[in-house]
This record gives sequence, structure tokens and C-alpha cells, in this order.
Amino acid sequence: MTTCLVTTDPAVGRLLEIARALGGPVVAVVAGPRAVADAVAAGGPDRVVWLGEPGDAPAAAFAGAAAEAVAAAGATVVLAAARPADRVLAGAAAARLDAPALAGVVAVAPDPAGVRLTRAVLGGVAEEELLASGPVVVVTDGGDAPVPGAPAPVEEAPAAPTAVRVVESRPAAATDPDLRAARRVVTVGRGLKAREDLALVDALADALGAATACTRPLAEGVGFFPKDRYVGVSGRTVSPDLYLALGVSGQVQHMVGARGSRTVVAVNSDPEAPIFREADYAVVGDLYQVVPALTEALR
Repeated sequence: MTTCLVTTDPAVGRLLEIARALGGPVVAVVAGPRAVADAVAAGGPDRVVWLGEPGDAPAAAFAGAAAEAVAAAGATVVLAAARPADRVLAGAAAARLDAPALAGVVAVAPDPAGVRLTRAVLGGVAEEELLASGPVVVVTDGGDAPVPGAPAPVEEAPAAPTAVRVVESRPAAATDPDLRAARRVVTVGRGLKAREDLALVDALADALGAATACTRPLAEGVGFFPKDRYVGVSGRTVSPDLYLALGVSGQVQHMVGARGSRTVVAVNSDPEAPIFREADYAVVGDLYQVVPALTEALR
């Protein structure tokens, strides 16, 4: 069984772990600068196929070349991270192999009959198990950059020139540290009444050295946070050592995004709030009283 990774980014550590667990050769197909190919190669796949410097072409322009490289490798399983550009490569690979493309996959394991997959369904309320007995394309969390090891050889297979080019790039406005990498996260829900009250949350986060986040209504409803700061099935997924939920009811759609947290502490004035069924430590109380007291105790 040959497993291929298709990527535009060096953050493929988890994909490499999955590929190794499946057994058989591991081939990485990289659409991006040579530095990306070298970083992926350092993670130790059997070989890397690099499609050449992108120049001013978007990564999506390499989709056809990536699909051909996957087919040439004889891939049975294709892995891609849930990033926009990588999804394009995954879709092209699926079309070339005439294989299903499965998104939202949370676990991949070898099986005597093929590959066993687990993915979230119904907005994260449930999971389903699937058995792929033929070629399959899997979109999942790519993880961090791989730990450097014995580097793999990098083969150059330049993609054909494309008529599409990037005419302008604008970096996204910086907000807060990447939630995926945060070891402590303070999340606030609809228990927060006004935007100016965010100062209470920020003070606690500063005392903890934590990143701040929110539930979906505070980002998409009242606009207290940017949309890239809400945790949930359609937002960010986090796995910190400490997840402190303030005024968060704890609906399933939110908790799916926080289920990787090592310790969950919840503060809510409603003793029947669903969050308490998920929490390791529960504080029944008004966040406007609990948060200042906790901040003071931490200073």
C-alpha cells in the first residue's frame, strides 16, 4: 500500500504519522517553494516529489500536476491537511484516481481489508466508521511541522506553466496567537453582556498567559471577536492543556472544537448548563464575580 501526501505547507507531521502507521511506501507531493519541500523531506517520507517554484502562480494551479504525481506513485491512500489550497490538490487527486474524497476525518487506521476511517458527522454530534477497500483521499488535521530526521530525496517534477497568476496578496490582520498552538485558552460565551466587558477576560488571560477565544455567537452574531477566534465544529479546533470556559453553555457544536483539551474548567451561573457535563472542574457562579477574583488570585 502506497500512501501519498499532497501539501503546500510544511505542517504535515500528523499526516506522516498516519502514513507510517498504514505501512508501505510514503511519498510526499509538494506544491510550493523549495523550502517547503525540504522541510517535508526532513520529516522522513520515502521520497518527495517537488513540483517546482510556484513563482506568482497559486498553489491551485499545480492541482493537475499533483494529481498526475499521485497516480504515478501508485497511491492507494492520499492524505491532505484541511487547508484551502491542500483541499484543491486533494480534489484533483480524487478525480484522477476516481476515488472518494472524505473530509472531517479524525482517525485513520490500517485494516486487513483496506483502511478504516473515522469521521465526524451531523455537525460533530456523531462519528461514523468507514472501511475503504480501494483508493481513497482523506482530508484531516495536518498537525505541526514534522520532527526533523533522516531527510528523504527530493525529486524535481516541474509543473507546466499556467496562465493563472497571483496579482496581489494581503496578509490577514494579526489578532492573537494561533489557537491551535496555545497551551492555555480562555473562551467566553454569551454570558458576557457587553463588548467593554472583554477587559475582564483579557486581564484573566494575561494572568494565565492564555490565548482568548469565543463561541460562535460572539463572533458571527455580535462581533465581539474576529471570526477566526471562535471554537466549534465550524470554527477552530483546539487541544490546550487548560481550556477555561466563561459563560459558555457547552452545546455539542462548540464542544467538538474543544474536545482535545486536557483539562476543562467551566464557569457558569446555570447549574444545569451542558458545559458542566464536559468539565473537569466546575464553578457555579456569575463570571462577573468569579473572573475578577480569579484574576486577583493569580497575580
